[in-house]
Amino acid sequence: MTTDDVIATADRYLMPTYRRAPVAFSHGQGVWLYDLEGKRYLDFIAGIAVSALGHAHPALVAAIQRQAARLLHTSNLFHIAEQAELARVLCEASGFDRAFFCNSGAEAVEAAIKLARRWGRRGERPRYEIIVAQQSFHGRTMGALSATMQAKYQDAFAPLVPGFVAVPYNDMDAVPGATTDRTVAIMLEPVQGEGGVVPAQADYLRSVREWCDARDLLLIFDEVQTGIGRTGRLFAFEHYGIRPDVMTVAKGLGGGVPIGAVLATERAMALVPGDHGSTFGGNPLAAAAALAVLATVAEQRLSEHAAAMGQRLVEGLRRLVDRGLARGVRGLGLLIALEVSGEAAAVVDQCREAGLLVNAVGPAAIRLAPPLVVQPAEIDEAVAILERVLPSVQVPAAPAR
Repeated sequence: MTTDDVIATADRYLMPTYRRAPVAFSHGQGVWLYDLEGKRYLDFIAGIAVSALGHAHPALVAAIQRQAARLLHTSNLFHIAEQAELARVLCEASGFDRAFFCNSGAEAVEAAIKLARRWGRRGERPRYEIIVAQQSFHGRTMGALSATMQAKYQDAFAPLVPGFVAVPYNDMDAVPGATTDRTVAIMLEPVQGEGGVVPAQADYLRSVREWCDARDLLLIFDEVQTGIGRTGRLFAFEHYGIRPDVMTVAKGLGGGVPIGAVLATERAMALVPGDHGSTFGGNPLAAAAALAVLATVAEQRLSEHAAAMGQRLVEGLRRLVDRGLARGVRGLGLLIALEVSGEAAAVVDQCREAGLLVNAVGPAAIRLAPPLVVQPAEIDEAVAILERVLPSVQVPAAPAR
């Protein structure tokens, strides 16, 4: 089957919910992907920060093969040994007390919203409103979408779920005015991923933590994109010297096998049997894959490696900025945005033609999020490709008046 065959079949039978690049892959190895015609690409998308161990990592492949040969699924009507062990590992690594498993980041956010609302019913007057940030992205299911404060995702699906109040990101002064006797929680991304890869300021998150403590609110961190070593720590909250009450993780947790999780402290734990559930959540296959990912991240010190490789990538991109080929760099660890001088979509297309996969997170910003196993030579190659591509897609500066 050729790429053209795949595209034709997709156009005929799939719902047109994606703007897909005209490429289909046959296999991958490490940080490389190979299309159906044999061309190879340096993968600096990693399945949107999912393929933490890269492609075909032997530890993950072996864990999936072993588990698939033994037991795939039983449902949560029964205890699941791999799920229980995964809960233990995650809680001990993060400092949280309880875990709930689902299948995706959006599902994890939905569960966190339900947990917060259930927790808010403890008093005589129920609290249900959640303060979120402008330009946030929490998912595409209706609850998560209602918390995603970007009109381009929301407008076609109104009316949305009520109970979300938006404030500017990194602006603590806006939080008190948004807090009422209906407020139960504040939900934030430590780094806004789809909002342009914008890290939170340390003072901001510490102030939000203090405000939540003073007003008896839950602090929820959406670490779907930032968790599992992506930012140079196992979880992004570790950079800030605070811990939320609830945290969502997904993407890198399964290394490509769908799994999401909500972690919570005992203080935040409000759900009881019957409140929430997931048929596939934390099934033996997904849990075994996540255990292999976490073990490999720990054994190979991939969080620390991501910090070092992220610094190398930032330094290389800053050299491009210094030469006038781009406008700026921001990010944390191996979650980085490059502000470009032309249209981000054109940069993405030209990079793909040159063998580098990146994606746009704004009209003039591209995201670079390679697998955590990326090596210095591969970082340098990505920068070299950008150095060749960027001059051809630059928009000339407007003449001075």
